[in-house]
Amino acid sequence: MRIDVITLFPEIFQPFLTASIVGRARQAGIVEIHTHQLRDYSQDPHKKVDDRPFGGGPGMVLMCQPVIDAVRAVESLDPRPALRIVLTPQGRRFDQEVARRLAGQPRLLLICGHYEGFDERILALLQPEELSLGDFVLSGGEPAAMAVIDALVRLLPGALGNEAATEEESFEGARLEYPQYTRPREFAGLSVPDVLLSGNHAAIAAWRRAQSEERTRRRRPDLLGPHAAVVLNVSGWSSAGSSWAGSVSSASAREQFSV
Repeated sequence: MRIDVITLFPEIFQPFLTASIVGRARQAGIVEIHTHQLRDYSQDPHKKVDDRPFGGGPGMVLMCQPVIDAVRAVESLDPRPALRIVLTPQGRRFDQEVARRLAGQPRLLLICGHYEGFDERILALLQPEELSLGDFVLSGGEPAAMAVIDALVRLLPGALGNEAATEEESFEGARLEYPQYTRPREFAGLSVPDVLLSGNHAAIAAWRRAQSEERTRRRRPDLLGPHAAVVLNVSGWSSAGSSWAGSVSSASAREQFSV
Protein backbone atom coordinates (compact mmCIF):
# COMPACT_ATOMS: atom_id res chain seq x y z
CA MET A 1 0.00 0.00 0.00
CA ARG A 2 1.13 3.54 -0.75
CA ILE A 3 0.00 6.69 1.06
CA ASP A 4 0.87 10.20 -0.16
CA VAL A 5 0.24 13.28 1.97
CA ILE A 6 0.07 16.82 0.58
CA THR A 7 0.70 19.28 3.39
CA LEU A 8 2.13 22.67 4.27
CA PHE A 9 3.99 21.08 7.19
CA PRO A 10 5.67 17.82 6.14
CA GLU A 11 8.20 18.17 8.94
CA ILE A 12 5.65 17.36 11.64
CA PHE A 13 5.04 13.94 10.09
CA GLN A 14 8.61 12.69 10.35
CA PRO A 15 8.66 11.63 14.04
CA PHE A 16 5.27 9.99 13.62
CA LEU A 17 6.26 8.09 10.46
CA THR A 18 9.43 6.64 11.98
CA ALA A 19 8.04 5.48 15.34
CA SER A 20 6.01 2.61 16.72
CA ILE A 21 3.70 0.53 14.52
CA VAL A 22 3.71 2.89 11.53
CA GLY A 23 7.50 3.11 11.55
CA ARG A 24 7.90 -0.67 11.76
CA ALA A 25 5.35 -1.21 8.99
CA ARG A 26 7.32 1.13 6.72
CA GLN A 27 10.59 -0.61 7.51
CA ALA A 28 9.01 -3.98 6.76
CA GLY A 29 7.73 -2.77 3.39
CA ILE A 30 4.09 -3.22 4.39
CA VAL A 31 3.30 0.40 3.56
CA GLU A 32 5.15 3.26 1.93
CA ILE A 33 4.27 6.79 3.01
CA HIS A 34 5.46 9.97 1.28
CA THR A 35 4.89 13.59 2.27
CA HIS A 36 4.84 16.46 -0.23
CA GLN A 37 5.23 20.17 0.47
CA LEU A 38 2.29 22.03 -1.09
CA ARG A 39 4.36 25.20 -1.60
CA ASP A 40 6.64 23.32 -4.01
CA TYR A 41 3.80 23.34 -6.54
CA SER A 42 2.90 27.03 -6.30
CA GLN A 43 3.58 29.14 -9.38
CA ASP A 44 3.80 32.27 -7.26
CA PRO A 45 7.37 33.64 -7.00
CA HIS A 46 6.99 33.73 -3.23
CA LYS A 47 5.43 30.23 -3.10
CA LYS A 48 2.14 31.65 -1.93
CA VAL A 49 -0.67 29.09 -1.66
CA ASP A 50 -3.55 31.09 -0.15
CA ASP A 51 -5.43 34.36 -0.59
CA ARG A 52 -8.27 36.36 0.95
CA PRO A 53 -11.82 35.05 0.47
CA PHE A 54 -14.11 36.71 -2.06
CA GLY A 55 -16.99 38.39 -0.27
CA GLY A 56 -14.83 39.27 2.70
CA GLY A 57 -14.38 37.59 6.01
CA PRO A 58 -11.52 36.53 8.25
CA GLY A 59 -8.67 34.19 7.36
CA MET A 60 -7.17 32.92 4.14
CA VAL A 61 -8.36 30.30 1.64
CA LEU A 62 -6.17 27.73 -0.11
CA MET A 63 -5.96 28.54 -3.83
CA CYS A 64 -6.84 26.20 -6.67
CA GLN A 65 -3.61 26.21 -8.67
CA PRO A 66 -1.16 24.87 -6.06
CA VAL A 67 -3.51 22.15 -4.83
CA ILE A 68 -4.64 20.94 -8.27
CA ASP A 69 -1.08 20.92 -9.62
CA ALA A 70 0.19 19.13 -6.51
CA VAL A 71 -2.43 16.40 -6.84
CA ARG A 72 -1.65 15.86 -10.52
CA ALA A 73 2.10 15.74 -9.93
CA VAL A 74 1.90 13.41 -6.94
CA GLU A 75 -0.53 11.05 -8.62
CA SER A 76 1.87 10.73 -11.56
CA LEU A 77 4.58 9.32 -9.27
CA ASP A 78 2.95 5.89 -9.12
CA PRO A 79 0.78 4.04 -11.65
CA ARG A 80 -1.67 2.86 -9.03
CA PRO A 81 -4.82 5.03 -8.95
CA ALA A 82 -5.11 7.01 -5.72
CA LEU A 83 -8.24 7.44 -3.65
CA ARG A 84 -8.26 11.19 -2.94
CA ILE A 85 -9.13 12.17 0.62
CA VAL A 86 -9.51 15.70 1.94
CA LEU A 87 -9.32 16.16 5.71
CA THR A 88 -11.99 18.70 6.62
CA PRO A 89 -14.41 19.28 9.53
CA GLN A 90 -17.22 19.21 6.98
CA GLY A 91 -16.50 15.61 5.95
CA ARG A 92 -17.97 12.28 6.93
CA ARG A 93 -16.94 11.21 10.41
CA PHE A 94 -13.99 8.83 10.33
CA ASP A 95 -14.58 5.57 12.19
CA GLN A 96 -13.37 1.97 12.34
CA GLU A 97 -15.55 0.93 9.41
CA VAL A 98 -13.97 3.60 7.23
CA ALA A 99 -10.50 2.60 8.46
CA ARG A 100 -11.11 -1.00 7.38
CA ARG A 101 -12.30 0.12 3.97
CA LEU A 102 -9.32 2.41 3.42
CA ALA A 103 -6.92 -0.33 4.53
CA GLY A 104 -8.09 -2.33 1.51
CA GLN A 105 -7.13 0.38 -0.98
CA PRO A 106 -3.86 0.09 -2.95
CA ARG A 107 -3.13 3.81 -2.71
CA LEU A 108 -4.39 6.86 -0.84
CA LEU A 109 -3.74 10.56 -1.37
CA LEU A 110 -4.41 12.61 1.76
CA ILE A 111 -4.79 16.37 1.26
CA CYS A 112 -4.43 18.46 4.40
CA GLY A 113 -6.34 21.71 4.61
CA HIS A 114 -5.25 24.77 6.53
CA TYR A 115 -6.34 28.33 7.22
CA GLU A 116 -10.04 28.79 6.31
CA GLY A 117 -10.07 25.72 4.12
CA PHE A 118 -10.17 25.06 0.38
CA ASP A 119 -11.48 27.09 -2.52
CA GLU A 120 -14.71 25.23 -3.28
CA ARG A 121 -13.60 24.67 -6.87
CA ILE A 122 -10.84 22.37 -5.63
CA LEU A 123 -13.46 19.99 -4.27
CA ALA A 124 -15.54 20.29 -7.43
CA LEU A 125 -12.58 19.41 -9.65
CA LEU A 126 -10.97 16.67 -7.55
CA GLN A 127 -14.17 15.03 -6.26
CA PRO A 128 -12.38 13.66 -3.20
CA GLU A 129 -13.78 11.75 -0.28
CA GLU A 130 -14.07 14.20 2.62
CA LEU A 131 -13.29 12.92 6.12
CA SER A 132 -13.51 14.49 9.58
CA LEU A 133 -12.36 13.22 12.97
CA GLY A 134 -15.38 14.72 14.70
CA ASP A 135 -17.36 17.82 15.49
CA PHE A 136 -14.46 20.09 16.33
CA VAL A 137 -12.01 22.26 14.40
CA LEU A 138 -8.24 21.76 14.16
CA SER A 139 -5.71 24.30 12.92
CA GLY A 140 -4.96 22.04 9.96
CA GLY A 141 -5.55 18.59 8.51
CA GLU A 142 -2.20 17.18 9.61
CA PRO A 143 -3.29 15.69 12.98
CA ALA A 144 -6.32 14.19 11.26
CA ALA A 145 -4.14 12.69 8.52
CA MET A 146 -1.89 11.09 11.12
CA ALA A 147 -4.90 9.62 12.92
CA VAL A 148 -6.22 8.16 9.66
CA ILE A 149 -2.80 6.70 8.79
CA ASP A 150 -2.34 5.13 12.21
CA ALA A 151 -5.84 3.62 12.27
CA LEU A 152 -5.57 1.97 8.87
CA VAL A 153 -1.89 0.92 8.90
CA ARG A 154 -2.42 -1.20 12.01
CA LEU A 155 -5.10 -3.11 10.05
CA LEU A 156 -2.69 -4.08 7.27
CA PRO A 157 -1.58 -7.73 7.30
CA GLY A 158 1.68 -8.07 9.19
CA ALA A 159 1.65 -4.59 10.73
CA LEU A 160 0.94 -5.81 14.26
CA GLY A 161 2.65 -9.18 14.04
CA ASN A 162 -0.42 -10.92 15.48
CA GLU A 163 -3.36 -10.90 13.09
CA ALA A 164 -5.80 -11.56 15.95
CA ALA A 165 -4.70 -8.42 17.81
CA THR A 166 -7.38 -6.21 16.23
CA GLU A 167 -10.27 -8.67 16.41
CA GLU A 168 -11.41 -7.84 19.96
CA GLU A 169 -10.54 -4.14 20.06
CA SER A 170 -13.06 -1.39 20.62
CA PHE A 171 -15.50 -0.84 17.72
CA GLU A 172 -14.88 -4.30 16.24
CA GLY A 173 -18.33 -5.89 16.16
CA ALA A 174 -19.88 -2.60 17.32
CA ARG A 175 -18.63 -3.10 20.88
CA LEU A 176 -16.07 -1.51 23.17
CA GLU A 177 -13.19 -3.66 24.32
CA TYR A 178 -13.40 -5.45 27.68
CA PRO A 179 -11.22 -4.30 30.65
CA GLN A 180 -7.58 -5.37 30.62
CA TYR A 181 -5.28 -6.15 33.58
CA THR A 182 -1.62 -7.09 34.08
CA ARG A 183 0.80 -7.64 36.99
CA PRO A 184 0.65 -7.16 39.92
CA ARG A 185 -2.50 -9.01 40.95
CA GLU A 186 -3.30 -6.29 43.49
CA PHE A 187 -2.43 -2.59 43.46
CA ALA A 188 -3.60 0.10 45.87
CA GLY A 189 -6.39 -2.14 47.09
CA LEU A 190 -7.65 -2.98 43.59
CA SER A 191 -7.60 -6.66 42.63
CA VAL A 192 -7.65 -8.42 39.28
CA PRO A 193 -10.98 -10.25 38.78
CA ASP A 194 -10.62 -13.89 39.86
CA VAL A 195 -11.94 -15.26 36.58
CA LEU A 196 -8.87 -13.94 34.72
CA LEU A 197 -6.62 -15.97 37.04
CA SER A 198 -8.69 -19.15 36.83
CA GLY A 199 -7.15 -20.67 33.72
CA ASN A 200 -10.68 -21.46 32.50
CA HIS A 201 -10.54 -20.13 28.95
CA ALA A 202 -14.26 -20.58 28.30
CA ALA A 203 -15.13 -18.65 31.46
CA ILE A 204 -12.62 -15.93 30.60
CA ALA A 205 -14.06 -15.57 27.12
CA ALA A 206 -17.60 -15.39 28.53
CA TRP A 207 -16.54 -12.79 31.13
CA ARG A 208 -14.90 -10.68 28.45
CA ARG A 209 -17.99 -10.82 26.23
CA ALA A 210 -20.19 -9.78 29.13
CA GLN A 211 -17.84 -7.00 30.14
CA SER A 212 -17.62 -5.73 26.57
CA GLU A 213 -21.41 -5.68 26.29
CA GLU A 214 -21.92 -4.02 29.67
CA ARG A 215 -19.21 -1.42 29.08
CA THR A 216 -20.68 -0.56 25.69
CA ARG A 217 -24.14 -0.27 27.20
CA ARG A 218 -22.90 2.18 29.83
CA ARG A 219 -20.48 4.26 27.77
CA ARG A 220 -21.64 4.01 24.14
CA PRO A 221 -25.22 2.69 23.99
CA ASP A 222 -25.50 4.18 20.50
CA LEU A 223 -23.32 1.31 19.23
CA LEU A 224 -25.68 -1.40 20.44
CA GLY A 225 -28.90 -0.49 18.66
CA PRO A 226 -32.34 -0.18 20.26
CA HIS A 227 -33.02 -3.89 20.84
CA ALA A 228 -29.61 -5.24 21.84
CA ALA A 229 -29.60 -7.67 24.73
CA VAL A 230 -27.34 -6.97 27.70
CA VAL A 231 -25.60 -9.97 29.28
CA LEU A 232 -24.74 -9.39 32.93
CA ASN A 233 -24.06 -12.91 34.22
CA VAL A 234 -22.45 -15.59 32.08
CA SER A 235 -21.21 -19.07 33.08
CA GLY A 236 -21.45 -18.28 36.77
CA TRP A 237 -19.29 -15.18 36.70
CA SER A 238 -21.04 -12.07 37.91
CA SER A 239 -20.42 -8.96 35.85
CA ALA A 240 -21.05 -6.83 38.91
CA GLY A 241 -18.71 -8.89 41.08
CA SER A 242 -15.91 -9.26 38.58
CA SER A 243 -15.92 -5.86 36.96
CA TRP A 244 -13.42 -3.11 37.71
CA ALA A 245 -15.88 -1.42 40.05
CA GLY A 246 -16.52 -4.70 41.85
CA SER A 247 -12.83 -5.29 42.39
CA VAL A 248 -12.37 -1.95 44.16
CA SER A 249 -12.65 -3.14 47.75
CA SER A 250 -11.92 0.02 49.69
CA ALA A 251 -13.39 3.52 49.55
CA SER A 252 -9.99 4.99 50.32
CA ALA A 253 -8.50 3.40 47.20
CA ARG A 254 -11.31 4.81 45.08
CA GLU A 255 -10.81 8.27 46.52
CA GLN A 256 -7.03 8.14 46.14
CA PHE A 257 -7.13 7.23 42.48
CA SER A 258 -10.35 8.87 41.34
CA VAL A 259 -10.07 11.03 38.19
